[in-house]
Order: sequence, then structure tokens, then C-alpha cells
Amino acid sequence: MDIKELQKANARLVWRIVAIALLMFGLGFAIAPYYDAVCNYFGISGRVREASTEQVYQVDQSRNITLEFVTVVNGQMPLRFRAETGKLQIHPGQYYTVNFYAENTSDKKLTGRAIPSISPAWSSSYLKKAECFCFSEQEFEPHKERKLPVRFVVDPAIQADTKEMTLSYTFFDITEKTPTIKN
Repeated sequence: MDIKELQKANARLVWRIVAIALLMFGLGFAIAPYYDAVCNYFGISGRVREASTEQVYQVDQSRNITLEFVTVVNGQMPLRFRAETGKLQIHPGQYYTVNFYAENTSDKKLTGRAIPSISPAWSSSYLKKAECFCFSEQEFEPHKERKLPVRFVVDPAIQADTKEMTLSYTFFDITEKTPTIKN
């Protein structure tokens, strides 16, 4: 093989490597929306969808679902976080308000974000929230407790054999990630 053939072969190899790298880079950006779309299609996202307005449902008084509330604080965030009740018996179609309480146990102001999750994951599309502290960032003054209400309904179209659901919130400390406004 002479020098020109070797250079052509090397050039083809370089272009193939560049093309593969660009393809991998593009797939890296495309994977997140693709993953979300697949999870939403199969109903396995585990995310609770927001409801902007309260829709009127026919309350199904003949059915009871036990809704358990779980609270978690991620990492070393100095926050005491709890629900006013551990479990609640609900009727599909009826709106409920449950209060959560969070207390900053530090000497500094904190900013946190609560991420909701529901299980079983397929039931997440049936839990509709009209009001929730998880819709926005929460600020906590030092050594102060705040009441954080959640208003929700379980769509009566949920499977008839559903007896239990769990609504979980994990609070993340985003104090360092929150931009400060300087005057």
C-alpha cells in the first residue's frame, strides 16, 4: 500500500469516527425526550400531573382507596418534613386537602424543591393536583415551620381494583443553586 492509499484510508477512518461521535452526541440529546415519551405512553413515569383547575367528578362513595403519604429529605438538608397524616381513606372523585409541614432546623435561610412520585406508577395519571407546594421552589426561614397544603382528587376512572396508592415527596436542597439578586 502506498502513501496516498494509506492517507485516503486514514481520512475515511477519521470521517467515520467523526460521524459516529456526532451521532452519539445527537442521541445523547434525544434520549431524554424519547425516554419521557416512552414512559408516558406506557404510564410508567411515576410523576404526578398538575391540574390547573378543579374539574368536577362524580364522587364514587362505594369505593375507598387508602392513600399513604411518605416524606423524605434528600441528603443532609436541615429540614424536618412530615405529613399531617400518614394515611387517608379517600373516595375517587372527591377533592381532599392534606397539609404537610416543613421546618428549617438550621440558622440559615433555605430554598428547597419537592419532587413528587406516586406508586403504583401507572396510577400517576389518575391523581390530579389542583394545588401543591411541589409546583414551585419553597423558601424556609431559619427555625421556622411552614404549612404546605396539597389539594388533590383521584379520577374515578381509576381501575376498580385499586385499593392502595402512595404519594411520596422528596425535598431537595437547592439553596446554592438559587440565584441571588444583588442591588
